[in-house]
Amino acid sequence: MAAKLAYSRTRGKQGARGRMKILLHKSSLARIEQRLAASGLPLEIYVLDEDGTVRHRGEPVARDALKPEVIWLSLDAFEGRQMRVLFDAALNEPSVKWVHTFSAGLDWPLFRQIFDRGVRMSNSNAQAIAIAEYVLTQVLAEWHPVAAYRAAQRDRQWQRIRHRELWQSRWLIVGYGHIGREIARRAKAFGATVTGIRRNPAADEFADAMAVLDELPQHLPAADFVVLACGLNEATRDLAGPAFFGAMKRGSFLVNIGRGGLVDEAALLKALDADAPALAILDVFRQEPLPRDSPFWDHPKVRLTGHTSAASRGTMLRGDQLFLDNLGRFARGERLLNEVGERSF
Repeated sequence: MAAKLAYSRTRGKQGARGRMKILLHKSSLARIEQRLAASGLPLEIYVLDEDGTVRHRGEPVARDALKPEVIWLSLDAFEGRQMRVLFDAALNEPSVKWVHTFSAGLDWPLFRQIFDRGVRMSNSNAQAIAIAEYVLTQVLAEWHPVAAYRAAQRDRQWQRIRHRELWQSRWLIVGYGHIGREIARRAKAFGATVTGIRRNPAADEFADAMAVLDELPQHLPAADFVVLACGLNEATRDLAGPAFFGAMKRGSFLVNIGRGGLVDEAALLKALDADAPALAILDVFRQEPLPRDSPFWDHPKVRLTGHTSAASRGTMLRGDQLFLDNLGRFARGERLLNEVGERSF
């Protein structure tokens, strides 16, 4: 049984001997159990079951007796609706030293509360590749006349159908972090011109230009594709509003894989009528699940998916490995990959 795993380790740089108590979801442990055993780290494993019970060595453990040092807020717990147990421990247990989350965005207030307690935190970039592939797939499916190809085949019509190229198209990626950079990498492979927006406008190999958020309005009119890949905070809430859409190029595309709160949805619907943007590819919304009576469902200029851009097998595999890599770093007293700082919120 996975919960019986126990190891002995050297803690940090002090060399004190002891066991590191980890609280994680049962499904997460099942995937990494063998790699944990091979790590040689001295761990006490506390397992969160699907019913919300926490077990150690197969026996239930009272919440006030947990005293975890490490908590993994994994996608398993989120999808299984057991996150409350993990958040309660992260927010209330003095023993907690490090919390790792599956999420890239940190807009949930609970993340800030954990950070303000002095707990080390790390977030995930495991979803970056999946989301980047989603963006390019959705854009190509609309940029090329795929429906016309299929209709011609169905009707047995031998037609020469003209199509557009991504070559020399102009991309504006708002939020040039792990996800934005992977999108840029793929757009550049098609010969596109990429401008990235982020806090630090230092040059990057996959961007032709970099700018800060205050400079966004001057870049919007030239962009064929505007991708929202930034976090949601006070500076970005309702970023895509009337002025934003008023500056967009007619015939351009808007892609939102960030957060629903980045977009003023009423303003977007009005802007679509003006063909700027001409199409909105939306994976996130202000209210999720999207209500059945939302006008986005059957809008002819909207392509929507249910917050699914990161839902790949690769995301889970990369997320597991990131946690394991960081576990070793934490044990050695090193800086964590994707360690969260004050400017992360």
